[in-house]
Amino acid sequence: MAKFKGVAFDLDGVITDTAVFHAKAWQKLCDKLGITWNEAMANGTKGVSRYDSLMVILKEGDKENEFSEAEIKELLTEKNDLYKQMIEELTPSDILPGIKQLLIDLKANNYPIILASASHNAPNILKHLEIEQMFDGIVNPASSEKGKPAPDIYLKAAELMNIAPSEMLGVEDAKAGVEAIKAAGSMAVGIGDSAILSDADVVVNNTDKLTLAMLEEKFS
Repeated sequence: MAKFKGVAFDLDGVITDTAVFHAKAWQKLCDKLGITWNEAMANGTKGVSRYDSLMVILKEGDKENEFSEAEIKELLTEKNDLYKQMIEELTPSDILPGIKQLLIDLKANNYPIILASASHNAPNILKHLEIEQMFDGIVNPASSEKGKPAPDIYLKAAELMNIAPSEMLGVEDAKAGVEAIKAAGSMAVGIGDSAILSDADVVVNNTDKLTLAMLEEKFS
């Protein structure tokens, strides 16, 4: 019998890949601010909140002390508006390989499924992908005092499932996300580079490797 009693999923890079939209939106904002978008920014904004992402960009661009809190808020709104325009293009064909079947199988076997994403746009994204009904709940990022890599969002996910954090399996593609899962005392599956996601209990290089049979075998 599987050790886990419920599964919490990150969104970007796990359910669908909206990273390209985030990058394009941040890059447009960088162009406006006179900051050159680079790989360090791309890596530093992965899996963290919008505010923390902007702080990474401003620090890399040597502009971290040039904006008031009100101006920071305006920049965050501008970036989010750009991103929201882009995600209107999403369709069910943008679900990553293997993920829809995994959700179907988890549902058929009565595993609760929760979305644990830093994205405030998550409900709208799930709606465009036409899989919102497959989730038993979505953690509101605003309900978490600290963002990933702090465990708050995953502790909330376990609470929504009504299970202990140690009974939950979390799925992430970012180092900060895996660290958040482990800090919550949960089991972690990483998607991507095993060297980067070394804290995960299991790492696969592609979402199509994620099947219920595999998860039950690895975590039994």
